[in-house]
Order: sequence, then structure tokens, then C-alpha cells
Amino acid sequence: MQLLPVIAAAVIGLGSSAAAAEPRFWQNEFPQTDFDRSTVPLTEIVSVIPRDNIPAIDDPAMIAVADKTGIGGREPVIAVEIEGAVPRAYPIRYLTWHEIANDEAGGVPFAVTFCPLCNSGMVFDRRVDGELLSFGVSGKLRKSDMVMYDRETESWWQQAIGEGIVGEHAGTELTQLPAWMESWDEFVARNPDGLVMDEPNWNRRYGQNPYVGYDSGRPWNRFYSGEMPPHGINPMMRVVRVGAQAWPFDRLAAEGEVSENGVTITWTAGQASALDGAIIAQSRDVGTVRVRDADGNDLPHDVMFAFAYHAFFPEGDWMLGSS
Repeated sequence: MQLLPVIAAAVIGLGSSAAAAEPRFWQNEFPQTDFDRSTVPLTEIVSVIPRDNIPAIDDPAMIAVADKTGIGGREPVIAVEIEGAVPRAYPIRYLTWHEIANDEAGGVPFAVTFCPLCNSGMVFDRRVDGELLSFGVSGKLRKSDMVMYDRETESWWQQAIGEGIVGEHAGTELTQLPAWMESWDEFVARNPDGLVMDEPNWNRRYGQNPYVGYDSGRPWNRFYSGEMPPHGINPMMRVVRVGAQAWPFDRLAAEGEVSENGVTITWTAGQASALDGAIIAQSRDVGTVRVRDADGNDLPHDVMFAFAYHAFFPEGDWMLGSS
């Protein structure tokens, strides 16, 4: 199953169709959603695949790191380390096919999210104003980024910014938790007694990349037609986003460590791209970053493609260094 051609065909087929942004069209699929409440133009949202066609995982089975087999050492995982809880790893080999895992650890309910089209991997607290939410994949895109929905109110949420954009929770911001993407080897070295998400019980080609060649830049413009990033930056360059600031990976790889504006970012080689070759474990090295404050505490951040950063933070600060 190659998701890239399927999604691309759907996007191209929709084009600028008014039906794609017509609440009466969407109401059949999302009967609880209040389409009278939105913070973005509905014309920016396109329907790509049916709701839950990419199935989110609830309460994923976790196994001991020592018992995990079949995952390459350079394969990326999202690390979640909550005080008082055993550290957990969520392999991108699974999240590429499911995009959301609703989980809980240390009394904190959270959603691990990954949008392959933006390379955006973020973890959010699932509590909003005392209400516990669970998230699914709406099958919608805005600016090439996944639109999530919560099952409780069927509000729609923009994954890249963690904000409700349509429905009861329009304008509500989720709390992002510190988490980061690193290689499986890196996670195991730090957490030999940790836990890892086990393979889901779905018929998917886990470990294969259904978006072959995506981050090489060849097909990216099928999904995004907005303004290009400034400064001649490759739209498919990975950038570290902290707030509205972005550090391009080429600078981080060249310098190894950058400390400015109260943020310290380190880059080390050893993590494979999930969006390059057909087999994730054999894909090119893009490196791992860790993002900390002046006291050494991990900071919430995102690693996304430059086009996505510019789309959601058009007035953001590009931290390009002195060169």
C-alpha cells in the first residue's frame, strides 16, 4: 500500500472544489461538529480520505525494550519521558501508518502524533478544561498538515500547531509535552529498562515507507501551493521549531550545537529519515536533535519541513546564524 499516490490522487482530484469546503458535505461524516465555529477559512481545508481511514491507536500495547525485535537501530522513534513513569518509545514505523496513538503514563493522558506530510511529530496532553479527549485522523488536510479530530465533540484540530480550528474547541490550544524524535539505538542506550510500543494488530507493511522519496522534494508540491520559505531555503529542509523560531538542519549539522535565545540545540548523526527510501531502516541519515533550556530541561518543540513552518509561522524568525 503506497499512501503517497493515493493521497496525491485525492488531493489533485479535489483541486479547489467548493464541495471540499462545504459544511453540509462534511456534516454527514461529522454530525457533531459545529461548523459555525471556526478560526480559519474553511476553504483552506480539503477532504483527502475518509474519516479514520488512517486508524489511530488507542491504549497501544507496550513491551519491554529488551523484548523488542525487528526494528533497525537507526529507525526513528518518538521518546516520551514523563516524571514518575517508565520512558516510552513510539516507533515511526507504526505512526507513519496510524499517525496518532492515544496513551497514558504517570497519570498523564497524551496523544503521540506524527504527520508524514510535514514530518511533524508532537505529543499533546489530552486534557482540555477538565475534559479528557481522544483523537482520531479526520482525513482532512490544511496546508498539507493533518487535521485531527476529537471523538468527544468532533472538533477539528491542526496538528502542526496543536490548536482547535473548527467546532466547539475552535481557538483552544492543546498543551504540548516535551518529547523528541531519536533513533531506536539512542533510546535503548538511555533507557535499557524502558518500554516500546508493540506492533499494532493491523495489516500494514510496518517498517516500509509508504511515502517513498517524499523528503527528497520531488512530489512535495502536490500537497502545498502556498508561499515558499524565504532566504532560498529548500522547502523540504527539516527545521527545529521552538515557539515561532526555526533553526534549519543544515546549520545544526554544520555546527553540532547552537545556543541562543535561551535555547540549546544539539545535533548528532545516526537517525534515519522515515520519508526517504522504501525501507526506513535503510534510509539516509538526517540526524537527531535535542532541544533544552538554559537549565538543561527538555523543551517542547517540533521538527518539521521548512514549507510547513513558513505556512503556519509566516512571520516567524529564521535562525540562520552569522553566515
